[in-house]
Amino acid sequence: MAQRSVCGKPPVVRYALRFRRRCMGAIIFSIERNERNIAVRLKDNLIPMLAMLACVLIFGLIEIAAAAATGCGTVLLEQGRVTQVIDARTLRLNDDREIRLAGITPPSNTAPAKALLTALVANRDVVLRSDNETPDRYGRQQAFVTPADGDISVQAALLRAGAAILTGTLPAGECVTELAAAEAVALQAGQGVWSTPSVIKNAENPDDILAMLGQFALIKGKVLSVRQSGATFYLNFGRRWVRDFAVIIPRQMIGSLTRDGIDIRALAGRWVRVRGWIEQRGGPRIRLRGTGQIEVLDRQSSVFRYKRISFT
Repeated sequence: MAQRSVCGKPPVVRYALRFRRRCMGAIIFSIERNERNIAVRLKDNLIPMLAMLACVLIFGLIEIAAAAATGCGTVLLEQGRVTQVIDARTLRLNDDREIRLAGITPPSNTAPAKALLTALVANRDVVLRSDNETPDRYGRQQAFVTPADGDISVQAALLRAGAAILTGTLPAGECVTELAAAEAVALQAGQGVWSTPSVIKNAENPDDILAMLGQFALIKGKVLSVRQSGATFYLNFGRRWVRDFAVIIPRQMIGSLTRDGIDIRALAGRWVRVRGWIEQRGGPRIRLRGTGQIEVLDRQSSVFRYKRISFT
């Protein structure tokens, strides 16, 4: 007959229950100890973690504020140190990247522009921003460059000194407004490139314009007529198609021009200034790639007062 305890349970069961209670106590103790350890680890790690997150947030806000200050470039491309100024708009960084200054081109005499660029960035840390992270076919990254300890872009500084010319191919916005204002300061003061009247070619002299074939040029003149041929519009500055200057406007540009307040057909009889790279299609041509390439001028005696419509 099986042995029973006073409580009516066999000793084996009683011992098993006692062992279970001890095991449960050990498990509960272990859980409580782990919870205390976790709490201690959280206490030790949480504050540094929060501090790190706060630093990241503050850094991000600083970068956003800096981007807003310059208004140029929607994507931050990291920082770098300039080790070489290759030419008047190209830099080499310490990681061997080549950076091409976006939105501007140097004048034909590049020596003053390169000297000023060297003074602005040589052996200095710079912040790079861009609207396009894809390098060009030569492996150069187009970017807006700002000294790490400054708040004015290198492009704006060069334009303000008359050591660069705005290409007019950037999309309209705060960045373009800032750069156009910097260029206007130099133009009105006759600074740098603007000290030479011949920097702006006369549309009535196609031979002078053709002499700059493949180069960037500024042309001023009165639009004689506006014509459309297929998907392309032409601003004609003379009656001889095979010889005179004209501006080529692809149809896909019309919407952008209209949004910026430029009615192509209304330009007949108006004085304009056009900027771009000179091509030859019979006579000299400039192909419009951005609305900032065309400006409408108000003529008062011999003085031209211009209004860059695309920056509204």
